[in-house]
Amino acid sequence: MIRLTAWPPHEDEALALFVGRDSLGGVVHHVTHDRGGAPLHFLIAWAVAHLGFGLGGLRLVSAACAVGSLLATAAVVARLTDRRTALLATALAAGTWLFLFQGLFGRMYSLFLLTATLSALALLRALERGRRRDWAFWVLTVLATVATHPYGLLVLGSQGLFVLLSHRRKIRAALPALAAVLVLGIPFWLTDLVLAGRFDVGVGGGGAQLGSPRAIGWYLWWVAGDLAAGWSWALIPVLLVAGFGLLTLRGEALAFTVAIVIAPTVAFLGAHLGSTASPQTRHLIFVLPFFAMSVATGLLRIGKRAPAIAAIAAAAVLVAGGAWTKHRTPELITGESHARVVARHQAAAWLAATARPDDVLFGYEPIYLGAWERNHRFPRTVVPRADAVLALRTLKRSSTLGRGVWVLDGGDPNNRAPVRVIEATAPTPEAAFEIRAFGPFLIVRTRQPTETPALYLALAQQVQRMGYGIGIAHAGVNIDTVKRAQLRLATKPF
Repeated sequence: MIRLTAWPPHEDEALALFVGRDSLGGVVHHVTHDRGGAPLHFLIAWAVAHLGFGLGGLRLVSAACAVGSLLATAAVVARLTDRRTALLATALAAGTWLFLFQGLFGRMYSLFLLTATLSALALLRALERGRRRDWAFWVLTVLATVATHPYGLLVLGSQGLFVLLSHRRKIRAALPALAAVLVLGIPFWLTDLVLAGRFDVGVGGGGAQLGSPRAIGWYLWWVAGDLAAGWSWALIPVLLVAGFGLLTLRGEALAFTVAIVIAPTVAFLGAHLGSTASPQTRHLIFVLPFFAMSVATGLLRIGKRAPAIAAIAAAAVLVAGGAWTKHRTPELITGESHARVVARHQAAAWLAATARPDDVLFGYEPIYLGAWERNHRFPRTVVPRADAVLALRTLKRSSTLGRGVWVLDGGDPNNRAPVRVIEATAPTPEAAFEIRAFGPFLIVRTRQPTETPALYLALAQQVQRMGYGIGIAHAGVNIDTVKRAQLRLATKPF
């Protein structure tokens, strides 16, 4: 059984909750000025944190949004096709890895799926009825979508393309609503620009991650794999069925499905993406209802002539989706090892008992989250590990820089040689650090306050170099972040 606690806590979940610890104004300022991106998820994390629900509460919100997105998917597909297709499409969508994983992960993607699907439903309703309140509801749902994720702009673009393809006569009626979205969405466009600046995203070819038809083709293949099953022997038949279903769709159903694929493809062709802005399959999660509709339509068309074959094929798609889920994230099914859970709890308990309020934490480690849930006076200063500018800004803003704290995870499967028990090794100079090992987790902490950004960064580099030497996966990225922060500090000390 898939449980909310089966998947181990992740640094992205810890990030949301640590940001959520701040005041409401602080959260808004952090998102709009420092981090960028869509704020709605961080506002939800703020509510969860201040209600005292922690990680379990954040994941429960994701699960609730996932359930809601299934209801919205059924409504959209039923409006575009019929109830039987909607039932099968919803079942197929619910069995995919992308839905199952994001449905419990404490990030914004199940919320993104919910808001994007609701906006599609609202648009269909507004086009059909044309009432002001229907267009107002569409504006509200689209704003919620762009407030949830920057890729909400792709959702808006795909819906605009859908109107052009199938409802040209109603463009004039849609223009006031579109204008309202563009004006009311200005705060979100500005925060998206902040995020784009952090990750070197812009317009123009030559992006490091995409930018060529070949790269985009592989990316879309990867997305389709997580919407079905990623093995070629399983994905190719599913894509053939989806293609057959797409060919048999008519009217709004065909236009919406085509638009939902073309808009992101054109956007990626025209975008410049920096080396740290690699799109993942979760970014196109809003395609899921339409992909499932195409597969369901194809299966039902086959079922008219060969019901038994169609039934077997539908069951095979669901089984393949479950198998892909176990392959992609086995711990989602089996859960994390008991020894690792115990070690994390022990490390969090030790930190909670020995921390000082002015300690400086490096990275949004889940162990810090566990310590905060035990001690609400746990330090608030966290230095991001993959953003040199924001890392240095965090250090400069802190009125006092206490002891530096780092966590090295020897059991990370991305390590060169993951271990169950990490060796208690100290960085150099050894006299400057105290260390504690808990199973695969090594906590490194300075004995004295770091006091200045320069000293903190110098000690951080020593810790990460030691981590790199023992094969810690993230140490290379961390060293690069620290070096870039040091260079920036040397050139812009104030």
